[in-house]
Amino acid sequence: MAKVLDGKVAVITGGSSGIGLAIAKRFASEGASVVIAGRRKSELDAAVASIGGDVDAVQADVSKLADVQALYDFVRNRHGRVDIVVANAASGVFAPLGEITEEQFDQGFGVNVKGTIFTVQTALPLLSQGSAVILTGSSISVKGVASLSVHSATKAAIRCLARSWILDLKGKGVRVNVLSPGPTRTPALLSLAPPEHEQALLDSVAVNVPLGRVGEPDEIAKAAVFLASDASSFVNGVELFVDGGLAQI
Repeated sequence: MAKVLDGKVAVITGGSSGIGLAIAKRFASEGASVVIAGRRKSELDAAVASIGGDVDAVQADVSKLADVQALYDFVRNRHGRVDIVVANAASGVFAPLGEITEEQFDQGFGVNVKGTIFTVQTALPLLSQGSAVILTGSSISVKGVASLSVHSATKAAIRCLARSWILDLKGKGVRVNVLSPGPTRTPALLSLAPPEHEQALLDSVAVNVPLGRVGEPDEIAKAAVFLASDASSFVNGVELFVDGGLAQI
C-alpha cells in the first residue's frame, strides 16, 4: 500500500527535538526523504539514528542567512528539489514587560521571524509544483500569556506571513499553511521545571485546555502529515490549531 508522502522531499528546520523531530519521524514513516536542520550536531546525530529511513541532517542556525543557504545547497545537491518545507525552528523568550532585553528580542525575532522568512524564501527556487509549506505557529499568538509577549508576537507575525505569502505565490502551485500547537510535552516545556516537578507543571498547564491534558508531539506531527499531503490539496492560508481547543476559548 502506497504511503501518503512516498517520493516527497521534505526539509524540516528545528528537526532534532520536540515537535520537529516528531514530524520528521512521521514524514519518514510515510515514505518521505527527510532533511532535518538544527544547531547542535550531537542532537542531530541522535535524531538521525532515531528517525531511520531516508534522512539526512545539516547543522544550521536559521537566523544566519549563510547557514540557510548552505542547507538548501545540500538539498539541491542531494535531491534536486523540495516538495515540503516545515519552518519549525524556534527560540522561546520568557520575560515580563520591564525585563525584556535587546538580546532576547533579537534572538526571538531572529530565529522565529527572520529564520522563517529566509527558510521559505531560500527554498523557492527548489519548490516543486504542488509543494507544501508549513509554518509552525502557536496558540499563544492569540492567547495572552504572562512573560511571553515577545514569543507571542513572533508567532503572530508568522500567521501574518502566511496570509501575504499565499498572494505572493498565487498561481505557482505552492500552498502555505500554519500549524499551531498548544501546550505539548516537549523538552522545551519540560525544561521549565525540575524533573521531580514535571507532572505538576503539565497538570498546571492542562487546567486551561478544554481536553484536560497537554498534547503529545506525535499528535502535532499527524496534523503536519495532513498539511503536507495531497489530502490537503485545496487547503491554503489556514491556521490549523492542534491545541485541545485552547485557542477557541
